[in-house]
Amino acid sequence: MGQPVRDYLLTLCVTAAVTYLLTGPVRKFAIAIGAMPAIRARDVHREPTPRLGGIAMFGGLCAGLIVADHLFNLNGVFELSNEPRALLSGAALIWLIGVLDDKFEIDALIKLGGQMIAAAVMVIQGLTILWLPIPGLGTVALTQWQGTLLTVALVVITINAVNFVDGLDGLAAGMVCIASAAFFLYTYRLWYGYGIEAAAPATLFAAILMGMCLGFLPHNMHPARIFMGDSGSMLIGLVLAAGAISVTGQVDPDAMKLFEGSERQATHAMLPVFIPLLLPLTIIAIPAADLILAIVRRTWNGQSPFAADRGHLHHRLLEIGHSHSRSVLIMYFWSALIAFGAVGYSVHSASLWIVLVIVGLSAVGLVLLLMPRFTPRAPHWAESFVPPRYRRRRREDETEDAPQGQHGHGGSQMASPEPERASVSVGVSGVNGATAIGPRSRFTDRDRAESPR
Repeated sequence: MGQPVRDYLLTLCVTAAVTYLLTGPVRKFAIAIGAMPAIRARDVHREPTPRLGGIAMFGGLCAGLIVADHLFNLNGVFELSNEPRALLSGAALIWLIGVLDDKFEIDALIKLGGQMIAAAVMVIQGLTILWLPIPGLGTVALTQWQGTLLTVALVVITINAVNFVDGLDGLAAGMVCIASAAFFLYTYRLWYGYGIEAAAPATLFAAILMGMCLGFLPHNMHPARIFMGDSGSMLIGLVLAAGAISVTGQVDPDAMKLFEGSERQATHAMLPVFIPLLLPLTIIAIPAADLILAIVRRTWNGQSPFAADRGHLHHRLLEIGHSHSRSVLIMYFWSALIAFGAVGYSVHSASLWIVLVIVGLSAVGLVLLLMPRFTPRAPHWAESFVPPRYRRRRREDETEDAPQGQHGHGGSQMASPEPERASVSVGVSGVNGATAIGPRSRFTDRDRAESPR
């Protein structure tokens, strides 16, 4: 079992490395062609930031598939199944639509039609749902039209769920990375634990998706230097849906042979096993809930379901006092709890301790939500290893050394050493990182002093 793990790790690392290395040149390309939309009312960043990060992610996807095709333990996926080629075809189409949207802002209905076409392309090449395990009925075979409609619906829902949650730096890439990690653990168990070859493509898709997200995250964490845009969010949403479709509708429950008895009894007893396979309802439950709430909210207010607003879950976290980074970490926490909790429950559904752990972690998450203004402080011995905002000693020294005339009303607010830059610090989440041309200048005051104006 070790050798296939090494092949997956190699594929993941190559995908991440290619994505990471391509993101820098893609950022410069996005700046050159003007793919930097103006700041909108619903945005939480305050400096124009280039998009088109999906170009680098698509390059990582292609590199991962090429490497996997040349590895001994993974090339059988390409020989025995057409699903990798189906994924690449659908991904190329949805990526192209996303690139056009990042540059020209195409209509939402056109994007929806493109998503359906991309899903249909994958269905034509064999990546479709063939049957569903339904409790009480057993394994229900689907007709061609039923499988096509269900596949298209799953792809569209997953793409838009990921797209809707892409509102904070590093949020979408991190949540999808968590989801793909949980999904990889489950599909790997199906393939090598039970010898089900039909789970091999989904395992490969999950490994590649983790590499795409991990390679892009260093450039996209707050403060972000580049956004993935629709070209990236729709791409990773499609890959996530493709993995779910590959396993949910093509793994035969009888092949696992976990239970004896009738097919109906086996399917009912195996219900926990199929929980992680319903990907949009479990692993991306947070984005899916945000999608449903957004549609209800906009429709209730008489707006189009595709009209953008500032009512998403991550916006609410900012409004109640959480910082940008803290809001992202809270969303990571809940996504990981749901994803890995579902995987753990599917493996040991009869174990009470799994339920107790999930309940305990949920309580911890609720406590974190109720303490939005709590700022952790590192112990003195660890201050050199943490960011400056967590260093107690430095913050206290700066407060004591600051002249009295530089304090605000009541001396409770320390004056900024650069008042001109501090004056633009308005909004909900702080300045969003680098400018569109490069890192934020450190010589603003000197340049202004030398300016003839």
